Amino acid sequence: MNSNRPKNLDLTTIELPLPAKASILHRISGFALFFAVAFMLCALASSLESESSFAELKAAFDGVWVKLITWGILSALGYHIIAGVKHLLMDMGIGESKESGHLGAIITLIAGAIVIILAGVWVW
Repeated sequence: MNSNRPKNLDLTTIELPLPAKASILHRISGFALFFAVAFMLCALASSLESESSFAELKAAFDGVWVKLITWGILSALGYHIIAGVKHLLMDMGIGESKESGHLGAIITLIAGAIVIILAGVWVW
């Protein structure tokens, strides 16, 4: 093995292709959803305790921070679903070439942005 090969340890200088960026965003959204489950389960448990706790939770959803968290969870879920469908299509052999992978990443990012905007309109 050649020990004189060039090494680039500065990750900020590496320009990733668009499909790689879309895939990384898919992983980040999945990571965010993993932690969002705790928030959603706490809200569910609170809503099922009693009628008064449900009314308190409903009132809390009028707050800016809760709306922001809800929008973030819906955005992560929407993008994760869209990117997951793209990955499922690639598993079936659709869009595996370099050109179609780039087009699939563009479609995923545009559809994800549309879902995020729609989720924001619905929450706010």
